[in-house]
Amino acid sequence: MLPHKSIGSAQIDLIQDDPHVDATHRRRVRHRQSRQAVFDTVHALNEEGLSYSEIARRTGYGRRSIAKWLTFETPPDRQKAALKPTSPLYFEAFLAACWKNGNRCGRHLFYDVKQRGYTGSFSNLERLLASWRRSERSVKDSAPIISYQPSRDTVPIRDPETGHVISPVVAAALCMKPRSMLTVSQARKVDALKQGSPEFVLMRSLGMRFRGIFRSRDPDRLDSWIDDAVNSGLVAIERFARVLHRDLDAVYNAIELPWSNGQAEGQINRLKTIKRAMYSRAGPELLRARVLPLDQNRHRIK
Repeated sequence: MLPHKSIGSAQIDLIQDDPHVDATHRRRVRHRQSRQAVFDTVHALNEEGLSYSEIARRTGYGRRSIAKWLTFETPPDRQKAALKPTSPLYFEAFLAACWKNGNRCGRHLFYDVKQRGYTGSFSNLERLLASWRRSERSVKDSAPIISYQPSRDTVPIRDPETGHVISPVVAAALCMKPRSMLTVSQARKVDALKQGSPEFVLMRSLGMRFRGIFRSRDPDRLDSWIDDAVNSGLVAIERFARVLHRDLDAVYNAIELPWSNGQAEGQINRLKTIKRAMYSRAGPELLRARVLPLDQNRHRIK
């Protein structure tokens, strides 16, 4: 089978160091690097004579993926869906020409591209334009920005007790849990993640700081946290910080004020749970009996 095209290490270094390269493209390159590392690991284990099942257990990938990757000499490129008029990238050439000519108002570009058949939303278009603005600011700004660059030899982190790969869901949950609240097994997972993943170290640090802001009810530290999160290089944290920045007043109120809608949300969740459990099995009378306190239902008993 013919090998797929891949990016060489020298070309990757040029992309990472070039300030004119878009941040999204850099993230894609880093993702390709991680795929290359796993791909090399799969082939190395296969050369040792291990079975597909054993390779799948060690890497955390399925047997079908292992069998497919072993037929290639380089990692296969991901298949991309064809662009549709709902995506602003469908009109990227036209938008780039307008941008180059100085037309950079989002509403004006949205009107112009709608005239050419764009059926997507303004928010999708604005996300594309925001990436272009960030790219220009990064080129113009001469001050160095301290941000974390993920490791190029990323490998799956395994539970030291079971040997299984620690899932992203478990790692995300451990980011927000203080050391004093961790069980012995969870503490070992955290230590393994810290040792093998600098990204986890940075994410847990930001998570603990964010938790401390709410616990201490100190909104003065929120602005610096948002700045550090935006410049962290972690996509999920960057997106969360930008969403917070859109409605800072509400976030400040949530930190400073003692009131919460948690009680109302909890009762709504309880009501929906009861309704789903009784779906197609009972009427309003039984629902009322289960939802309302007993002393309010006594007068209905005949």
